Amino acid sequence: MTTPHPTIALTLGDVAGIGPEVAVRACADPRIIAACRPVIVGHPEVVRRAITHCGLKIVLAEVTQPEELPPLNTLACWNPPTAPQNVIEVPPGHNDARAGRAAYEYLVAAANAALTKRVAAITTAPLSKAALHLAGLKYPGHTEILAEVCSVRDFGMMLFLPSGGAVKSPHGLGVVHVTLHTSIRSVPDLLTTSGVAEKIELIDGFTRRIGCPAPRIAVCALNPHAGEEGIFGDEEFRIIAPAVQTVRDRGRINVAGPLPADTLFRRAAAGEFDAVVAMYHDQGHIAFKLIGFQSAVNVTLGLPIVRTSPSHGTAFDIAWQRPADPSGMIEAILIAAKLAS
Repeated sequence: MTTPHPTIALTLGDVAGIGPEVAVRACADPRIIAACRPVIVGHPEVVRRAITHCGLKIVLAEVTQPEELPPLNTLACWNPPTAPQNVIEVPPGHNDARAGRAAYEYLVAAANAALTKRVAAITTAPLSKAALHLAGLKYPGHTEILAEVCSVRDFGMMLFLPSGGAVKSPHGLGVVHVTLHTSIRSVPDLLTTSGVAEKIELIDGFTRRIGCPAPRIAVCALNPHAGEEGIFGDEEFRIIAPAVQTVRDRGRINVAGPLPADTLFRRAAAGEFDAVVAMYHDQGHIAFKLIGFQSAVNVTLGLPIVRTSPSHGTAFDIAWQRPADPSGMIEAILIAAKLAS
């Protein structure tokens, strides 16, 4: 059957974590029902357990292909044949190689479905990097797996906060990271002028896609006080400022920086900027999660497919025990549906 709403593949992530719970809670939310047709990618027995655990009245329909949509009053579940079936034996709240392998296979299957246009976008529940490694999969996380599946080299991890609350920009606020899953010690050596310029252009493109006609982009300094004229470091004038100038000279992008990060995020949240380029993971993540942890959405930029996820992790400490807040998953699916449309 056809539907005017985009089909969003929703991966379960690590089944020992809160992914299954927030996935089914999100699929029961009226905003999701109105915006898209979700198809859960994962083992149906795990999904049924999550539905029961949450006390939801959801009828699950197992499908053999992600584009096979059941009746409107049911929730589709696609279990890729490559995924391990013994994932139903994984205990909650612990790293397990079976869960790591399953999370990987769900992700790869969903990404390939998006690449072949069988789904419009993917939204991913959190996985455990430790569980991936137990399964022999030496990836730092979702982003790098997706880049490999999609055969791209220029990509970036962005956190996005919708407008409202602490975020005053009418189009929301995004932050992309020049370096990502790496040690703090390695960051200065990984920064390049071309890498910074690339991330400026990626986030400018995303911000335009969500309806901002002329994004105002700010670029973080690496060092305190933006290096204090070279006293605290030279990366600002040696690497970051040339990247900003290069992009500015092309004439299309409104970009400022490098600016001290300790005040930049406050200025951005207040509405002075629409997007920020951070130099490393925690520089952007800490600020954004402080501003709006539950509503922050992770968007992978530079892919030929749409991919979003909530910004939280597996939360093993509360998984399958205390109720998990699905707000981040709901926002992630809504952003995916908007981008897919």
